[in-house]
Amino acid sequence: MTTPALVVLTDFLAVSNQALAYAAALAGPLQAHLVLLHVRHDGLLAPEAYHHRGSEQQTRQALQQLAASQPVPAQVEISDGYLPEAVADAVRHHQPRLLVLGRPGTATMPEEIVASAALDLLRHVPYPLLIVPTVGWQCTLPKRLLLAVDGEPFALCGEPTIVQDLLDKLAAELTVLHVTDRKDPGATAGHHALQSVRRSGLAELPAAYHPRIVYHARAAEGILEGAAETDADLLVLVARRHSLLGSLFHRSVTAQLIGQSTLPLLLLPALD
Repeated sequence: MTTPALVVLTDFLAVSNQALAYAAALAGPLQAHLVLLHVRHDGLLAPEAYHHRGSEQQTRQALQQLAASQPVPAQVEISDGYLPEAVADAVRHHQPRLLVLGRPGTATMPEEIVASAALDLLRHVPYPLLIVPTVGWQCTLPKRLLLAVDGEPFALCGEPTIVQDLLDKLAAELTVLHVTDRKDPGATAGHHALQSVRRSGLAELPAAYHPRIVYHARAAEGILEGAAETDADLLVLVARRHSLLGSLFHRSVTAQLIGQSTLPLLLLPALD
C-alpha cells in the first residue's frame, strides 16, 4: 500500500480490538492504512490463557476477517519471532507513523508486565508508541492533547512530526505541561519547557504561548493531575533513552503512566 501505516500489535482479545478501533479512528484523518501485526509466541500479545492454538492458516484467516471489518484499508502480518524483533522488522518494512499497543487490564495481566514489555519495546525499537488502555475512557478522536516535558532539550526518534499532524488533522489543541517539585520554580521553568518543544520541532507553538506548571513531588501523579485539570483526552510523553529518565522523567515515571493512565498514552522516544 502507498499510504502511511499504523502498525497495531494485535491478538484476539477485546483489549486489542479496543486498540484497533482507536487506531482505525486515527487512520482516517491521517490518511493511513492499518497493519495488524500478530506475534504468535509472545507472552504479551498471545498470553497462555488466551493463546490461539489453531494453525497459522486459521490464525491468518481470523485476522484477515478482522482486517476486512475495519473502516480503513488493513493488512495482516504474522510473526513467529519475539515482540521487539517482530516490531523492528515491521518498522523497517512499513516505516509507520505509529505503533499501537493495547494495554490489558490488571485482571488479565499485571501492569508491571505490560509496562516492562512496552519499555523493552521502546529500547529496542525507538519509535512513537501509542498505548491504549482497556477501560476508563471513551473511544473517540482526541481533541485535547497534553504534552508533558521535563524542560531539558531533546530530539525525537522515528516520526518527529506525528504530534503536529495529529493537531492539524484532528483540529486538536495542545497543552504543554511541566511538573516540578519546586514550590516557586520561577518563570525560567516554563521558558525552558517551551524552548525544548520549539527546538525539537515536535509542535508549532504561538509566540505568546504559556505552558501549564504543576507542582507535585511525584512526577507521574503531577502529570495525571494536569491531565484531569485540562480535561485532556490524550497524554503525550517524551521518553528519554538513557534509562527513560531525567530527574523527574525516569523509567519508573514512564512505567507508572503506562500502568495507571486511564487515557491513551503516546510515548515519543528521544535520541539521548
